[in-house]
Amino acid sequence: MRAALEQFYTQKRFRGKGPLSIALVVTEAAKSQSLPLNQDDFLAASGGQVRGAGKAAVQTILARHDIERVLSQEAGRTSRGSILNMREYVNFLNTQHALGVAIDWEEVEAFWVGKVRDFFAGAPFKLTVDASQSVRAIVRGLTAQAIKRQKDMPGVMFLGTMMQHLVGAKLQVILGIETVSHHCSNQNDTDASRTGDFDLGDVTIHVTSSPTESLLRKCADNLSDDLRPIIVTTGKGVTTAEVLAENIGIADRVDIIDFDQFIATNIHEHSQFVRSARRSRIEELIACYNTIIDSVETDPSLKIAVSSSR
Repeated sequence: MRAALEQFYTQKRFRGKGPLSIALVVTEAAKSQSLPLNQDDFLAASGGQVRGAGKAAVQTILARHDIERVLSQEAGRTSRGSILNMREYVNFLNTQHALGVAIDWEEVEAFWVGKVRDFFAGAPFKLTVDASQSVRAIVRGLTAQAIKRQKDMPGVMFLGTMMQHLVGAKLQVILGIETVSHHCSNQNDTDASRTGDFDLGDVTIHVTSSPTESLLRKCADNLSDDLRPIIVTTGKGVTTAEVLAENIGIADRVDIIDFDQFIATNIHEHSQFVRSARRSRIEELIACYNTIIDSVETDPSLKIAVSSSR
């Protein structure tokens, strides 16, 4: 059974916190049901969520295995692919049953708990400080890793999360810890009574890897509230945001900034353009970023490890 689980885990890419949460809660619910399982029995009454999927349910299961760390604030309950993940997993269990495999639920649970432990022990992103490279190239090396990991684990927005918290770290280094509020990347800013990812004075900052019309309309709302919106996005995102801003008539009222330049410029300015100081400023930024990840996110693999290229 373990070999089949391992194959399913790999082929269906059940590596993120959302899929792992779904696997845990479905396994728990399946223990009290007869095989073959009915997929619809795992849906909430609304039909739009997986029944019982939530932070408390997942943490109760993990607590039995002496794991106290939070796997996910949402636990796959509202993620776009949670129902698909549930159906894939139930189909897998039914297939094993049809093949005559005796399913030991304790063994299955132990398998997924082991994958959660692997998740918590996941390797961080790596930032190599190479004096021969531009600061912008160093930053791009980080975002390239986030894009690759995003492709390997569809549905998890590594790039957007990294960008948000690097911007937050930059702001905190400049303005101080008491000035900047940080939030989990899954936390909708409107739900938290915020106007953007960061609200500072009369400025609201939106950080995104993929600007949308909805975001630009939110910027229009900011302007109506006498706030000054800033969008920090990727190089490609700058072009997209500019077109969208033009379409809704706010092109000359919103600042749209390339993320790589936003971070690189700060490092140069903060190091006072002194070569010997750049590395320490980069390390200061990453240390601040890692502290933010510890405080608001549940995935430690979002952290960044700094190394040198000699």
